[in-house]
Amino acid sequence: MMDLGLTSAPADADLIKDASEATFMADVVEASQTTPVIVDFWAPWCGPCKTLGPMLEEAVRAAKGAVKMVKVNVDEAQMIAGQLQIQSIPTVYAFWKGQPVDGFQGAVPGSELTAFVERVIKAAGGEAPGDSLNDAVEAAEDMLAEGAAVDAAQTFAAILGEDPNHAGAYGGLVRSHIAMDDLDQAEAILNGAPAEISDSPELEAAHAQLQLALQAADAGPVAELRAAVEANPDDHQARFDLAQALHAAGETEAAVDELLALFRRDAEWNEGAAKTQLFTIFDALKPNDPVVLNGRRKLSSIIFA
Repeated sequence: MMDLGLTSAPADADLIKDASEATFMADVVEASQTTPVIVDFWAPWCGPCKTLGPMLEEAVRAAKGAVKMVKVNVDEAQMIAGQLQIQSIPTVYAFWKGQPVDGFQGAVPGSELTAFVERVIKAAGGEAPGDSLNDAVEAAEDMLAEGAAVDAAQTFAAILGEDPNHAGAYGGLVRSHIAMDDLDQAEAILNGAPAEISDSPELEAAHAQLQLALQAADAGPVAELRAAVEANPDDHQARFDLAQALHAAGETEAAVDELLALFRRDAEWNEGAAKTQLFTIFDALKPNDPVVLNGRRKLSSIIFA
């Protein structure tokens, strides 16, 4: 595995523990001198606590040691709760250098918990867990853009060794094999994606690019197909094939124009094949790509004309 300079996650016992009034000083105040500590104030009778606690633990584990968590049962630590003026539970405080630096009350969504943990880490001058991996993904994307598909694939694979559910790295690995014209391997990787990320935008884009690459292998000659369309503008199959050939030749905008022309002539031809192909092309590109923005606008004007 390529060394990305990342360390393995510490054991749960080092990350998450229960604290009492007797151990609060050591577990929170002293421990936060070197690593930020998130304290979850809860009670067995508190319904929202039962939901928040496990979600917060998951977010802390995902940080891989950049932050620790301590759980305090307020029924058994009333003095601590009183000193920190805990008015309701669940209440969560983050400590750094012995002082509270952030916090919230009540149950919050998982996405907000992740953001909270990242905010605490950064407040302590650390690096959020996803930062180094995302930096590595960006570096691999640069390699891929420069034509170094093999190096990009190795980097994406190394990232997945650290985080098997990293959608950006998974999609990048698929696209690297597409760039190497290894479509069978690209398809195998895509089919083996974890269920948790199978519907992610990164994998949807990789799937669309794979579909287009498979089509390109069977694309006909552009000149012959263009001549066929010019000879008979109502030859929908020839126009559809021309669009595929143009895309295979790297003329994406021209391919979109032909598909829009086909959709305008017969939107329902071949079960709406023109619209389906347009969305495949759009999905394969970045959402802010001018070809996507202009293509979607033109398609909408046709539909709602």
